[in-house]
Amino acid sequence: MSPRGWIAAASAEHVGIGVAQGFMEVCHGKAAPLRRLSPGDHVTFYSPTWSFRGADRLQAFTALGIVAPGQPYRARMNGGFRPFRRDMRWAAVHPAPIRPLLGALAFVGGGRSWGYRFRFGLFEIDAADMLLIADAMEASAWETIAATARDASAGLDPR
Repeated sequence: MSPRGWIAAASAEHVGIGVAQGFMEVCHGKAAPLRRLSPGDHVTFYSPTWSFRGADRLQAFTALGIVAPGQPYRARMNGGFRPFRRDMRWAAVHPAPIRPLLGALAFVGGGRSWGYRFRFGLFEIDAADMLLIADAMEASAWETIAATARDASAGLDPR
């Protein structure tokens, strides 16, 4: 089965924490959306803002990675918050503003309400949109990362 492509939405600040620590978290730590993902699936994060609940507009794709083998798990955070997370293999990328891509992305559908789908927190996109976003993010090693992840998910030694 081919890997599926997904877009998740979170502030760049939160995305950066996940990238630095090798995980993803969506929808304020809910487990159900993460269970829709399979090892080897491709995920890109869209960040409407730099900071959580901030007015500091960003509107860019900020991370791109592959879902690692394993299932969602609970993390412990200060204050008793126990969000669900999923391990990821993140690619080296540059943030890519969404506005130059709006006319080419199939999931947008055109019109002034292009940002509506991001309110769901996680949604599936087609391979063409994922490749367009990866190119915009200058993910030069993307195909190598994807192939290595496919091999690892299939139990093959990538060396």
